[in-house]
Amino acid sequence: MILSVGEILVDMIGGEKDGTFFYERKAGGAPFNVACAAAKFGAESGFVGCVGDDTVGTFLEKFVNQQNLAYAYVKRNGEVNTTLAFVELDASGERSFCFYRKNTADYRMPEVPDDLFDKATIVHIGSLMLSEKQGVNYACDLAERAKKAGKLVSFDVNFRDDIFRDTQAAVAVYKQLIEKADIVKFSEEETEIFTQKYVDGLTDKLVCISLGAQGSRWCYRGETGNVGSIKVSPVDTTGAGDAFYAGVLSQLDGISKADWQKTTLEQALRFGNVCGALNTLGRGAIDHLPDLETVKQYL
Repeated sequence: MILSVGEILVDMIGGEKDGTFFYERKAGGAPFNVACAAAKFGAESGFVGCVGDDTVGTFLEKFVNQQNLAYAYVKRNGEVNTTLAFVELDASGERSFCFYRKNTADYRMPEVPDDLFDKATIVHIGSLMLSEKQGVNYACDLAERAKKAGKLVSFDVNFRDDIFRDTQAAVAVYKQLIEKADIVKFSEEETEIFTQKYVDGLTDKLVCISLGAQGSRWCYRGETGNVGSIKVSPVDTTGAGDAFYAGVLSQLDGISKADWQKTTLEQALRFGNVCGALNTLGRGAIDHLPDLETVKQYL
C-alpha cells in the first residue's frame, strides 16, 4: 500500500466568465492528490492529514469519504482553519499559486496509527509542512520510523517560493528529507534550485524528474533515461505532477529496490507520463483523473 502523509487543502481555481472573475472550489494538496490518484490507477492507497474546524474542512472530509481510498485518517483541529491555495491559470493552462496558510491545519499533523502504518509498503511524505519547525520534526521522525520498519520512503520536493521566501534556508531543510528518502521527485525547475550537481549525486535514490510536455527523466545508481509523453492540449496543469508521480509509485508498489531494473523504471515513468498528461484535460487536481483502463489505452 502507498501511504501518503501531508497537506490536504482547497484549491480555489480562478477564472473569468461574462466579465466576472470567480473562484471554483476544488480539493487539493499534493500528497492528498497522490493518494487519490494512486487509488484511481489501481493501487491500494491510504492518506493521513489534518483539516480545520470550518466549512472548508467539512467539504474536504466529505470529499475524502467519496474517494476510493483503502484507508484514510483526517484529523479535525478545532483551533485552526483549513489551508487554502488560490490558483490562477494562463492561456496554456499553466498555474500560479498564492497560499493562505498562517496558523492553519496543514502542518499540525496527527500521528500515523500503527495499524495503518503497518500496512504501508511505501510511505510518501508531502513537503508543505516543512515551512514550520514542528512540520520538519514530524516529517523527519516519520521518515526514520518508515526506514526502521523496512518501508520505502518517498518525497516530492514540490517547492513553493511564495511560502519558502529564503530559498537557501529552505533547501537546507528539504535536504534533510531528501537524504532519508528512497524515491524523490523533482520538477525540472527544482533541479535548478537544488543544482544539477546535487541531484546527480543522489545515486543511491531513484530520482524522478518531471519535464512537462517532454515527459520525464529517471536517475538511479549512475544510470539515467528520458521517457517521452503523449501530446495533449492542457486545460489546467494543477496536479499534473502529482498524477505523474502517483502513476510511478503505483507501478513500483510491491517491487523491492533490488528488482528495480532499467525496464522497470522506464515502464513506471511511461505510465506516470500518461497519467499526468491526461489529468490536464479538466480543471482541478482530482476531479478529472483518468482511470486505469483509460491510461492503458495510451500506453
